[in-house]
Parts: sequence; structure tokens; C-alpha cells
Amino acid sequence: MSKKDKPKKEPKPDGKAAEMKAAPTRAAKAGGDGKTTTPPEPVARIQMKSMPHEKKPKMKRRDYEAEIARLHIELVKLQEWIKAKGLKVVVIFEGRDAAGKGGSIKAITESLNPRICRVVALGTPTERDKTSWYFQRYVAQLPAGGEMVLFDRSWYNRANVERVMGFCTEDEYREFMRSCPEFERMLVRAGIILIKYWFSVSDEEQERRFQARLDDPTKRWKLSPMDLESRKRWVQFSVAKDEMFKFTDTKQAPWYVVNSDDKRRARLNMISHLLSQIPYDDLTPEAIVLPEREKDSGYVRPPMSDQTFVPEIY
Repeated sequence: MSKKDKPKKEPKPDGKAAEMKAAPTRAAKAGGDGKTTTPPEPVARIQMKSMPHEKKPKMKRRDYEAEIARLHIELVKLQEWIKAKGLKVVVIFEGRDAAGKGGSIKAITESLNPRICRVVALGTPTERDKTSWYFQRYVAQLPAGGEMVLFDRSWYNRANVERVMGFCTEDEYREFMRSCPEFERMLVRAGIILIKYWFSVSDEEQERRFQARLDDPTKRWKLSPMDLESRKRWVQFSVAKDEMFKFTDTKQAPWYVVNSDDKRRARLNMISHLLSQIPYDDLTPEAIVLPEREKDSGYVRPPMSDQTFVPEIY
């Protein structure tokens, strides 16, 4: 055989790509039945790239709505699988202010049962929280079997906001960096499927979104004094994020970065990736035939004047 006839060797995937391929296997083991199922065909075709920051035209609303409708169906299938198999899923949403975390969470929960998929967005720590073990108030929010919890910001507040704004001491920060990887390994060993997303937005796009919030009374509440202060410390937050990744981007709990300059693409990319991380089967209930109503047996409704109705002003 000549050199020209020899088959070319396939390039080895980089470390991050290998972790992404390994993640579904870890998730499948958490199901307890030893069976690995593959996601639906459209999701399985997704190619993971280590550098997804390609400049693309803004996605049209029509294309977005068609694709998000398809993904909502897949999310319902995933929900039924989580419930049936008793899986415990934690999804962490971190990133810059106005990076699109909240919109992505809404896109996920829109068609799901809030008793199975719930959102945790904790407020400022109380005085009792400040004297407790740092992870304690987050542990109380972890899922039981058959639940998925979406953390809208999480224990990583200590590595970002608290670090940059001076809300924690240097010793507290260093202790977090030491203990966080082991804490997350403990969660994984306990059978929790832990998936972490960092939403990355450019400073130009963040500025545009801040301005849009100022102009829209329905979004102005999103701009807190903390957001305005953090806007001035862009570089400091960048350094804090890089340091956080260095310590907490582990094989057991890797970070997945979402390019969110285009919110629509970011939501679709993130949801598609989430679906690819947890192998599931279609457990959609079969079509239901509604039973006939009981016949009227002389029921008389009380006078409508005895009830208080909402004024029909529309």
C-alpha cells in the first residue's frame, strides 16, 4: 500500500470536547438502571466547539420561535424522564449582568411543571446566613429525586460579586476556592447531575442592554445599584472570573461558556446542550380520551348577583 492509500488518522478531540462527550455517560449512570439512551436525533447532531464565538447575523424571530417550540417538546420529554428515573439535576446559571441568564431560565421553565423544575434565586444573605457554613443555604435548595433545580446565581457569588465588591474577606475567598471543587465532587458522588453555565457577553452588548433597561419602565427594576457599581468594574470581574475558572473548571463539574451577544441563539444553544448532557427516552403519556360528563341531575346555580365578579373593562 502506498503512502497515498493509507487512511488518515482521525484527530484526537481536545480535553474540553472529551469532557463534553463523557458527560452524558456520567448522567446515564446517575439514572441507576445502567442503560445509556441517546438524545433525539436533532440534538445528537450538535457539534460542540471549543471556540463558539463566531460572528453570526442576529437570528430572526420566526426562526427562533420555530426552534424553541421544538426544544420545548424535548424539555418536556426530559422532565418526564427525570421524574420517572428519580434523577437529581442541578443547573447553575452564572455570568455578567444582563448576559441573558434570566431569559434562558424562562425559556426552559415556560413549558415545564414547576413542581419538577424549580428556580432558585436567593436574595441577600441574612445575619443568620452570614454566621452559617457558606454552602448551607444552597444545600437546603438541592433537588430530591425526580427534580431539576435551576440556580439563578449560586454559591459562585463568593468568587465573583463578593470578591470584587469586597463583601468577603481574603481568607473567606481563599477557603471558597479550596472547598468549592471538593463540595461539587461530593454532590456528583451523591448522584446529582451538576451542569454549570457561564453566560459571556461583550462590553458593547452589555452597555446596549443597560441602556435599553433605562428606557423601558418594565425592565428598569433589573438595574440595581449593585449592577451600576459592577458596570464600573468590568476588568475586575474579568479577572475574578478567570481565577474562578482556574480553580473550579474540573473534570467532574466543568464550566460551559455560552456566547450570549445574541440572546436567541444563546437560549437555543444552551438548551440544546442541556438536552445533550442527560440521555433520556420519550415517556410522553399516550393520548387521553376524556370521559363523558355526568348528566344534569337538577342542579340549580345560585343567583349571579350573590357573587362578586371582576369588572370586565376589556
